[in-house]
Order: sequence, then structure tokens, then C-alpha cells
Amino acid sequence: MSEERSKISLRSGKKRRPGRPVISAPKQISGPMPQDASLTGAPPLVPDAIPRPRLRPPPMAGGKTSDLVKQRYSTRFNNLPADFDAMTPPMPPMPSIAQYEKRERQRSPSSRRGAAPAIDIKALRDPNLVPDQYVSAALGDATDDQIRDFENSLRKLKNRAATDLQSNILQNRTQFIKISKEAEKLKAEMRALRSLMAELKTNTTALRAASMKNGEPASISSGGHTGLSKRDKRSSVADRSALWNSQMQALYKNVEGSQKFLPNTPGRHVVQNAGPWVELDNATYKSRRAMQIFLLNDHLLIASRKKRKADAPSDARGPMIKLVADRCWSLLDIEVVDMPGNAESSGGRNKLADAIMIRGGGHESFIYRTEKQEADEKKTLLLNVRKAVEQLRKGLRSEMEASNKAKETINYFASRDPGLLQKTELLETLSDIKDMLIEVDGKQQNLRWVESQMDELDIDIALQKSGPAVERVEKLKALARGLRGNAVAQDFINFKVEERAAKLAGIIIRELECTHSAQTKTRDNVSWLTSLGFEDRARAAYLAARTGLIHKRARQCIFQGDLHLYIWQLSFVYFTIIHNTVQTFQSCFPPPMMSACVKWAKEEVETFNRILSRQLSSTDRGGPVWTQCMERAKEHAKKLSAVGLDFMNLVGQDMGSTPKSPGGVIVPVGLGLA
Repeated sequence: MSEERSKISLRSGKKRRPGRPVISAPKQISGPMPQDASLTGAPPLVPDAIPRPRLRPPPMAGGKTSDLVKQRYSTRFNNLPADFDAMTPPMPPMPSIAQYEKRERQRSPSSRRGAAPAIDIKALRDPNLVPDQYVSAALGDATDDQIRDFENSLRKLKNRAATDLQSNILQNRTQFIKISKEAEKLKAEMRALRSLMAELKTNTTALRAASMKNGEPASISSGGHTGLSKRDKRSSVADRSALWNSQMQALYKNVEGSQKFLPNTPGRHVVQNAGPWVELDNATYKSRRAMQIFLLNDHLLIASRKKRKADAPSDARGPMIKLVADRCWSLLDIEVVDMPGNAESSGGRNKLADAIMIRGGGHESFIYRTEKQEADEKKTLLLNVRKAVEQLRKGLRSEMEASNKAKETINYFASRDPGLLQKTELLETLSDIKDMLIEVDGKQQNLRWVESQMDELDIDIALQKSGPAVERVEKLKALARGLRGNAVAQDFINFKVEERAAKLAGIIIRELECTHSAQTKTRDNVSWLTSLGFEDRARAAYLAARTGLIHKRARQCIFQGDLHLYIWQLSFVYFTIIHNTVQTFQSCFPPPMMSACVKWAKEEVETFNRILSRQLSSTDRGGPVWTQCMERAKEHAKKLSAVGLDFMNLVGQDMGSTPKSPGGVIVPVGLGLA
């Protein structure tokens, strides 16, 4: 059999048969079977997990070669149920784990472990915020650690807000002081303007009187001269003002529209009539139109020259060319530049050798060339412009200096210090004095210097710099004491210093009440208050703070049934604090005030006696418990002898006068010191 199989092969069979061998489909074994799955497109069948015996197919026709082929290419399938439907859709795929991870990432921060809820700044700034609802919404699902982190975040936010508020207060105060100084400077400028207006009124009155004296008003001739000679005009300020007035009237008459640019103001006059000029194009330097330049003491006027119309009514002797005001600039707003000579020439004439450029404030520039090349019109104009600008700047500088040295008025002091309105007599005196100067370190200073010192003192008080503030107060008080010859300035400085000293004393007293247990800080605060003149308030505040400390420590002693232990604790608290208070008082306050401390110590010992009498009211007088408690109280009272106080006889005095409590119940100390 093995020899026959070895001789048979698929290749040899293919050679013997002319056609391709046909392989039959698998045969049904035990029941009806549908068409092949590969042909119908049905899903593949899952083999059964239970192993079954392999059934050999019945012998088929075809010989040994077909048997070998069927064994090689056939597949075994399990039996399918009777209700199997080949058209059933396949099973859905298994869900992926990635979507669960995505849901975990999308959870709120409060649900994750270790992450505190974020603080909503906008919600906290809402004026209609309900704190309970906000906390419930933010910490509804939070753990203990998250709640602590949320609390720490709120505390940090609170501290940051407090720091920002303090810096904003300091910045606003600095800006307020700066604005008040600027407002005062503006008031001084207005006063200077008022004085100038008064001077103008005086000059006008004098000019009118002079003109009426001559019988006719000053007339302006065609040449711009008045009836009086220059020598007569320059004999006084009033004559010079009349000369300038006549020049301006001549300018208004000869230049049409000049009064629109140059209204007649005191002191304004014509410095130079520069004569005819030609305006040049900025790009090509070609002539555009004929102009004429007038230099005044504060302005530069440019007038265009135009021909008069033939039918226009005019004087037969008048010129055929009229001047019309074209441009006008303030000398402080422009820059007059000498144009350098150009190498190129037209007809042997330099175009820019006799030209100037005027740069205006609006980033505009104009070029003008004089028509009188042989005369030094350009050099003269540039020199006069330079002198006029220098005079204007000098005048502005002198006005600023005068405004800085202007007198202090009632409105200034009342606006800076409303409390000064109550000092009617002082305000009336300040308004009557024109100028008040005081001598400070060999220099003359006005009251504005005093206000600057008050501003620095206010800044030190706002920043709670007690040491520098007290030194500045002492300096100002010494300055006021040195002004014996100026009673008004002395009262003014004392009023402002006392007002700020009271405010500073209140700040130091609050600090003394908070730090009364520290001997070094207490000594500093008491010394500052003594320098300010508030030693009585310092003494009362310190002793009141120590009384509160005794009551606080006494309430912390809890009665738990052992009367001897409770009296020991109570007496230790009272006499130890009294000892420390007297010791600190002796080192911080002057000796004449020691009587107040002794009185305070006696009152505290009497308070202790009342408590002791109430607690021992349920015991027999002279009994072992009563005697033991009294010995402990007197033993602690011996501490006062170290500071010079002997209150041994005072402890337990008048113990028999206090009635017993009802029912013999011992009253706790907390109820007695409420």
C-alpha cells in the first residue's frame, strides 16, 4: 500500500488527465447543511469548545488520488443548531477602555483627589454674593485636604488684597498732595494775572488823562509816529505804553486782518518791519508770492502783498499795494532757521543765500527770501528774533518765580486743613498779612514750606512710622517756640502740629495696648507718647491693658473640685501679673507717676480678696481648708516685695463680711469676673 502511494502524486495525475481536476464540495455528515459560507458571505463559524470524534467520510468515487485531495483541502465544521440563520448581523465590537479614561479626565477638579477647587475672583467681586451658597457650591464634594487648601488660598488672596489696598492708599495720597500743589500754583498764576490786569487799568487811566490834557487823542500818522517826540514818549512808563499803542494802531491800519491775529494787549509792540520778502516753494525753491514780515515782541506776522483793484475807493496818495495778514505764530511755538547757501545758482544769483525757514508747531515749514540782498535784512531779523525769544523766556521764568513766592491766602489753608475754619481769628489774621516769612536754619521760608513739612509728617503717620513722625513733631514744635516775634506763624504751626500729634498718639496707644507684654516695645511707645505730651493717656492705656490680661488669665483657671489647687492657681496669676506690671511701669514711666501704679495694684488685690472671700464662703473660717488656702495666697503675695510693695496684711482683709452663697455652693471665678 505504501509503495502504491509513493508512486501516485498530484503532478503525475495532472499530466495524465487533459483537463483540470474538479474538487467536490464538502459532503453533509449528519444533517442538511446550507451552502458554503465563503460563497454566501455569512460570518465564519466559531468551532465548538467540546471536542468531538472525527468522522471519516464515506468512500467516494475517484480513486486514491481524490481521497488524498479531499483529506488535504477539506475542513471540519461543528454541527449548527436547527434555528441558525445565516443572515443574522455580526456581534457588536467590545467597548474600548479609552473612553473611560477620557471621562476620568473630564471630571471636575473638586472630584479628583488632592486638587483644591479654584477660587472665582469674579464671583467674589460680585456685590450680591451669598457666601454660604458660594461655599456650598465650591466645597460640596471636597475632602478635608481640599478644604484646607481652599482656606489657604482665600487667606493668601486676602493678604494680597490688603497689601494692594495699602499701596493704593499711599499712591492716592501722594497724587492728592501733588494735585493740590499744582492747584495752588494755578491760583498763584491767576493772582499774577489779576495784578497785571490792575496794572493795565492804571496805565489806561494814565494814558486817557494824558490825552485829555493835550486836548485831543493821540493820532497815528501814515508813518506810524505820534504827535509827541520819542524823547517825550520814553520819559515814563505811561508814555512808553502810549508809543506801543500807537504802533499797534498803525499796524492795524496798514495790514488788513492783523487785529484778528494780534489783539491789542498791554506790552505788545512792533520790534521790526522786515520789509518785502518772497515765499519760495519747499520742493523747487521757485517764487510763489510776495510777502512782508513784521516782528513783534511775542509774535511773528506774515502779510501778503496784493494789488488794489482799479475801481476800489482809495486815497489818491495811498499806495497801490495793500497788505493782508496771512499767517501769525507765537515766537515760542516756532523756530526760525537760517538757510545755508545753495551751490547752484540761477543767473549768477544764489537762491537760498538770503532765505530763512520758519518751522511751525504743526510740523509745517515755510521758506522766505528777502528782496533786499545788499542790505542785511536777514541777519537783522534773525538777531531780533533771538533777542525777543530770550526776553519772553526770561519773563516767563520771572513770573514762575513770582508765583512760587506768592503769598498764602485763606482759601489755600482752608482747603488743605478744614479744621482751620474753626480758628476764625487766625484765619482773619492770615488774610490780612500780605507775606509771611519765617527763619529756618538761617534761611527765610514761607508758610508753604511748613505745609510741605506737614505733608511729610502725614505720610509718616499713614505708614505708621512712629519714630520718625515723633522726631518731626518735636522739630516743628521747637520751630514754633523759636518764633517769638511772629505770633501768627507760631499759632499756625502749633495748631497743625497738635492736630497731627493727637492722631499719631492714637496710633501709638493702640500699639501699646497690643504689645503691653513686651517690655522693650512698651518702653518705646511710652517714650514716644511722653514726647508728644500724652503720658497720662499712655499710663491709663497700659494699666487698663494689664487689667484685661489679669481677667483673661483668671478665667482660664477652671475650678474642678479641688479648692486648694484653684486658689493656688488664681493667686499665682494675680500676684505674678501685678509684679510684672509694677516692674515694667518702674522702667518705662517717670517716678512721679508711680503713685498711679500703686493705686492700681491695691485695687487688683482688693478684687482678688473679693474672689477669695466668695470662694471660701462655703468653708469654716479658721478650718484646715480655709487656713491652707490663705497660706497659699499670702505666699504668692510675697512676690510684690521684690518691687517695693508690701501687701501681706491686705490679702484676706475683711473676709468675714462677705455672706455665704446659698446652699453652700462654691461659685466659680468665671462668674465673679464677668
